[in-house]
Amino acid sequence: MTVKEAKIYIRKELSDFYPENEITAFLRVIFSDVFNLSAAEVVLKENNKLSSEKEKKIYEITERLKKFEPLQYIIGFTEFYGLKFFVSRDVLIPRPETEELVDLIIKENSDKKKLKILDIGTGSGCIAVSLAENISDALVTAVDINEGALNIAKNNALKNGVDIKLIQSDILNFDKTDMPFYFQNRYFDIIVSNPPYVRLSEKKKMQKNVLDFEPETALFVKDNDPLVFYSAVCRFANRYLTDGGCLYFEINEVFGAKIRDLFISYDFTDIKVIKDINGKNRIAAGKLSK
Repeated sequence: MTVKEAKIYIRKELSDFYPENEITAFLRVIFSDVFNLSAAEVVLKENNKLSSEKEKKIYEITERLKKFEPLQYIIGFTEFYGLKFFVSRDVLIPRPETEELVDLIIKENSDKKKLKILDIGTGSGCIAVSLAENISDALVTAVDINEGALNIAKNNALKNGVDIKLIQSDILNFDKTDMPFYFQNRYFDIIVSNPPYVRLSEKKKMQKNVLDFEPETALFVKDNDPLVFYSAVCRFANRYLTDGGCLYFEINEVFGAKIRDLFISYDFTDIKVIKDINGKNRIAAGKLSK
């Protein structure tokens, strides 16, 4: 199989499963990130034969894509905020809207020194690692309940050459663990969280590649208590943020007003709900006024 034949094969096999533009995106990633061929090299070397190992890889990737497995899980990594991150089914695949959250935090705080930052529910570590990379001298701590996610986050910190502190804890049962002893007399200038916020009733709107492969515990909340994680983080932040410290959330677009009210109930001021690039309420932020 040549490079050109591999491209034709992938397009043909996936044509009944994905739109043409998505297949083109798959091809770009497969040849650049898996086989280390630039777009120009794919054209110039289109008649080069692939090794039997690479040919086997083409068949494997294609078959997994036909089952709607996300390409990021198949190849084991993705890009986020200009950095490369390992991903597995222990963690969500980082989204562009989360990049917008990270970008806001960096723009509002990049000129500050020795910031103490806490990322609650870190998953792959994409938020924590990106902030550590882009805010000079930041002291970043990341928390997650899932040991597998923390291992991924640890590898991503090492891969990107940043130092972050990783803690295993459950924010919903924080006071029932030994974690308060770790956080005793530790105060943060910034707390950020992208917690589960998709209601179970919204499952029917979601795509198969998300429902069948990404971790449900990182996605969904019960319809009768959709702000459970936001309430827990606000309560924690009220206790562990410095006076004037900032809390940032990624949010479900339908709960902007309720999260604003939640901020108010926990003594936050300068509250803002920000729309993402698609015009949906996606980020909420406020300052603690003790």
